[in-house]
Amino acid sequence: MPDLREQLMRFTPAALAMSLLATVTASVGQSAPPSPLDPRAALLVAEGRKALAAGDANGAIDAYEAAFALQPGHIAILLNLAEATRKQGMQGKALRYYREALEREPDNLYAIAGEGQALVEKGATERARRNLARLEQLCGKSCAPARDLAAAIQQGPARQVVTAEAVTPKPVVSN
Repeated sequence: MPDLREQLMRFTPAALAMSLLATVTASVGQSAPPSPLDPRAALLVAEGRKALAAGDANGAIDAYEAAFALQPGHIAILLNLAEATRKQGMQGKALRYYREALEREPDNLYAIAGEGQALVEKGATERARRNLARLEQLCGKSCAPARDLAAAIQQGPARQVVTAEAVTPKPVVSN
């Protein structure tokens, strides 16, 4: 008959694995829901969305930054701010906002997709494809963020248009 020591040595790894599984499962189930927006911040976000819909990216950014000052770190505000800066053509700044959102919520589908779209606009399609693979792993090919990013990758980066005035040499008078 095995003694107590042998039984402990035999069942300890299984017991540790079960306790680790229970801990991870409990922590995933207990994650906090997104915090609600402060009413003043919500008004500013609505104002920003209205400005962005009207084509006023600067006004939208101002409203979102004011909302972000009222409620720093709120994911929805960060994502709106990133979208507005991306529409203004400041992909580098948008990437910074998306990455800040991903630091707070690593599996946020909209942050992953937005970062991917900003990467495509900068011409980094290979990195955008990695974001698409991650999205497809998290939510499948049929979720809206994955479809939007796939379409952006398919379309490719926007072509840079140079006007004739930009490349016309300026005459220089010399003696």
